[in-house]
Amino acid sequence: MNNASLATADRVTHLKVVVLALIASIAIMVIGITAHAVDDTRAYGVAATPIKAGKVMVSTTDARTLVR
Repeated sequence: MNNASLATADRVTHLKVVVLALIASIAIMVIGITAHAVDDTRAYGVAATPIKAGKVMVSTTDARTLVR
Protein backbone atom coordinates (compact mmCIF):
# COMPACT_ATOMS: atom_id res chain seq x y z
CA MET A 1 0.00 0.00 0.00
CA ASN A 2 1.81 3.12 -1.30
CA ASN A 3 -0.11 6.26 -0.33
CA ALA A 4 2.67 8.73 -1.07
CA SER A 5 0.91 10.20 -4.11
CA LEU A 6 -2.67 10.34 -5.33
CA ALA A 7 -1.75 8.38 -8.46
CA THR A 8 -0.80 5.29 -6.43
CA ALA A 9 -3.15 5.76 -3.44
CA ASP A 10 -5.91 3.31 -2.64
CA ARG A 11 -9.65 4.01 -2.43
CA VAL A 12 -9.64 4.83 1.28
CA THR A 13 -7.02 7.55 0.80
CA HIS A 14 -8.99 9.05 -2.09
CA LEU A 15 -12.13 9.02 0.06
CA LYS A 16 -10.28 10.75 2.92
CA VAL A 17 -9.07 13.50 0.58
CA VAL A 18 -12.55 14.07 -0.87
CA VAL A 19 -14.19 14.17 2.58
CA LEU A 20 -11.56 16.58 3.90
CA ALA A 21 -12.05 18.89 0.90
CA LEU A 22 -15.83 18.79 1.37
CA ILE A 23 -15.58 19.64 5.08
CA ALA A 24 -13.13 22.48 4.38
CA SER A 25 -15.35 23.98 1.68
CA ILE A 26 -18.41 23.83 3.93
CA ALA A 27 -16.46 25.52 6.73
CA ILE A 28 -15.32 28.31 4.41
CA MET A 29 -18.89 28.86 3.16
CA VAL A 30 -20.26 29.01 6.71
CA ILE A 31 -17.61 31.52 7.76
CA GLY A 32 -18.33 33.64 4.68
CA ILE A 33 -22.08 33.63 5.20
CA THR A 34 -21.86 34.52 8.88
CA ALA A 35 -19.33 37.29 8.22
CA HIS A 36 -21.55 38.81 5.52
CA ALA A 37 -24.76 38.72 7.59
CA VAL A 38 -23.68 41.57 9.90
CA ASP A 39 -25.63 44.82 9.47
CA ASP A 40 -22.99 47.56 9.67
CA THR A 41 -24.80 50.50 8.06
CA ARG A 42 -23.81 52.88 10.86
CA ALA A 43 -20.45 51.34 11.72
CA TYR A 44 -18.44 53.50 9.34
CA GLY A 45 -19.93 56.90 10.12
CA VAL A 46 -22.71 56.89 7.54
CA ALA A 47 -24.86 59.93 8.25
CA ALA A 48 -28.61 59.54 8.60
CA THR A 49 -29.28 62.77 6.67
CA PRO A 50 -27.53 63.75 3.46
CA ILE A 51 -25.10 66.67 3.49
CA LYS A 52 -25.73 69.36 0.89
CA ALA A 53 -22.89 70.64 -1.23
CA GLY A 54 -21.66 74.20 -0.83
CA LYS A 55 -21.00 76.84 -3.47
CA VAL A 56 -19.11 75.95 -6.63
CA MET A 57 -15.42 76.86 -6.61
CA VAL A 58 -13.12 77.27 -9.59
CA SER A 59 -9.41 76.87 -9.06
CA THR A 60 -6.89 77.86 -11.73
CA THR A 61 -3.19 78.47 -11.85
CA ASP A 62 -1.17 80.83 -14.00
CA ALA A 63 2.25 79.32 -13.40
CA ARG A 64 3.69 78.96 -16.88
CA THR A 65 6.87 77.06 -17.40
CA LEU A 66 9.40 78.68 -19.66
CA VAL A 67 11.70 76.24 -21.41
CA ARG A 68 14.56 77.55 -23.56
